Amino acid sequence: MSNYDILVVGGAGIDTIVRVADLQLPVADSVHVPPIRDYVAHTGNGVALGCHALGLRCKFIDFIGDDAQGAAILQRYKEAKLDFSHIVEPSGTRRSVNLVDPQGRRLSLYDGRHPEDVRMPAAFYLPYLGPARHAHFSIMGWVAQLFDDALTCGTTVSTDLHDWDGVNPHHKKFALRADLVFLSTAALGERRDDVMHAIISEGRAQAVIAMAGADGAYLLERNGASVRHYPTAGLTLPVVDTNGAGDSFVAAFLHAWLDGAGIDAAMRRGAIGGAFACAQHGTHERFIGPAELHDLYQDRTSL
Repeated sequence: MSNYDILVVGGAGIDTIVRVADLQLPVADSVHVPPIRDYVAHTGNGVALGCHALGLRCKFIDFIGDDAQGAAILQRYKEAKLDFSHIVEPSGTRRSVNLVDPQGRRLSLYDGRHPEDVRMPAAFYLPYLGPARHAHFSIMGWVAQLFDDALTCGTTVSTDLHDWDGVNPHHKKFALRADLVFLSTAALGERRDDVMHAIISEGRAQAVIAMAGADGAYLLERNGASVRHYPTAGLTLPVVDTNGAGDSFVAAFLHAWLDGAGIDAAMRRGAIGGAFACAQHGTHERFIGPAELHDLYQDRTSL
């Protein structure tokens, strides 16, 4: 039996959430805002904690700094009982300042800060990658170096390209080497279907999932002729903050997919996970659990 259901590689950091009246800020010396808060966050963090909350055996590895932000991350994972191992990066812990408007939309100012040539030693990650049933790769440059080893180990890989424009070469190497590819439709516009088909035809993906927020999500399978649309979950919950919605979608999708529920159920459970996250303040503060996900899925499928 594999030691882990899922290994999440990269993507821990701190989000500073600033609530603003409008994402287009006025030209002014100062703008009064509600209390500003810091959250342990970023994409790998969201997928790891989301999978952990759903009962998957999850391992998370990354670089973080020996700083106050790194200490906050370690304390969060200790409290959550998330299995996390790290290497100290001298440049510090990644950070983002996220502006969030009253509709829950956000603008993220991302400080990746780690050097482009940073590399994780194989001796550090191979003991986790080899035994894992599945791995989720965040799109840091150094994580791309692990694809060859994942292939050798026979470990399937998913990735989230976020707001990829379909062209940027940094994202493309992840798009063409992962078995499951998630991305946002935000920068694709009318090219959405073309980009999804290109990922399938040029890469190894078995499925491409494009998340479109309030417009639902889109699926293209390797053996599928056309892109299929899935509506939102339709939960009667208020949208207060969209930070982390995509990561929660991915976690709920992977939970179903690894359980053998099939891709249709995975898409619908992913939609529930994403919608649930939008009703939570901050980034990755509360995740849907297996009982809630099951009950909401049963409610949706019985309609």
